[in-house]
Amino acid sequence: MSTPPLATTRRATITDVAREAGTGKTSISRYLNGEMSVLSPELRARIEAAIERLDYQPNQMARGLKRGRNRLIGMLLADLTNPYTVEVLQGVEAACHALGLMPLICHAANEVEMERRYLQLLTTYRVEGVIVNALGVREETLRPVGDGGIPAVLVDRSVDGLITDMVGLDNRAAAELGTRHLLENGFDEIWFVVQPFEQVSSRQLREAAFRDVMRDAHGARGHTLVLNLADAAAVERGLAELDRALDAAGSATRSAAGSADDATGKASRVALFAANAPVALRLALHLKARYGAHWQARVALLSIDDPEWAELTGVTTIRQPTYEIGYRAVEFLHERIEGVQTTARDCLLPGELIVRASTSR
Repeated sequence: MSTPPLATTRRATITDVAREAGTGKTSISRYLNGEMSVLSPELRARIEAAIERLDYQPNQMARGLKRGRNRLIGMLLADLTNPYTVEVLQGVEAACHALGLMPLICHAANEVEMERRYLQLLTTYRVEGVIVNALGVREETLRPVGDGGIPAVLVDRSVDGLITDMVGLDNRAAAELGTRHLLENGFDEIWFVVQPFEQVSSRQLREAAFRDVMRDAHGARGHTLVLNLADAAAVERGLAELDRALDAAGSATRSAAGSADDATGKASRVALFAANAPVALRLALHLKARYGAHWQARVALLSIDDPEWAELTGVTTIRQPTYEIGYRAVEFLHERIEGVQTTARDCLLPGELIVRASTSR
């Protein structure tokens, strides 16, 4: 015996409400748009009662398109699995709720082609603005947004050739803060470990700031190691290079400990400075697998970003104001949507150094 299909109750329309209230659709539209002064108290009461009886739900998308406003904003994300992104999203959602906006989230999964396709899709949805935190998005990809009259705000990175608002961490200051902390705590060999940074301005700024500080650090050595987390073979090669450096430092330490003359041998203190939380996690897992639970007795680890596991393992971090970054990005975008005309603004927020056992003397 076949089961009959479930009946679908037809949703009430504005025509139904007008008929129920005994008036025209124009009066209903004025009521929905808040134009109460042109409606009599008696008519307002009839319309309100009709809406309640019919459980009428206006089509906000259709109303928005008719007025040229739909309150939709797009948000293009490179990596939704990154804790940084999730924390920024919390600020975005809070600001959208406060300002009456609806975010449309697009996750490009670190694929440049997906970023391009999502941006094209967002323009077809006629979003009122776009927040972009993407991996390799280029000026020509964003041109339909910026030059097409749709306001855009970039999060934590800039794009060559595109003049628009940007909100993010003061990356140069954060990298300088972390590097100086390691030097002040006696680390004389520091490895800055970063994902490929040719197309990502925030990574470029962090790496350049690290090199600038190390250039003026007398007696200390600085190295940059690129760790492409999307390429397993490349990660293994990078970690092998790091292992060789740590083995060499360990040999120097043993030699210094066995030397009768302190002048002939010096123990080398090694620290790893991870450019973000995903890199830090990959390093921590590798070091634990190689040296065991007490791996931090062998090498220190500092990371930009402050994931929950860092507190558990005692890793020093530079905490980003992620919630504020997301909230401020929406505020900037809302101001542009409302017609604010100013030169492009950069809102660079400071990071907070959270010192834990990993980098202690």
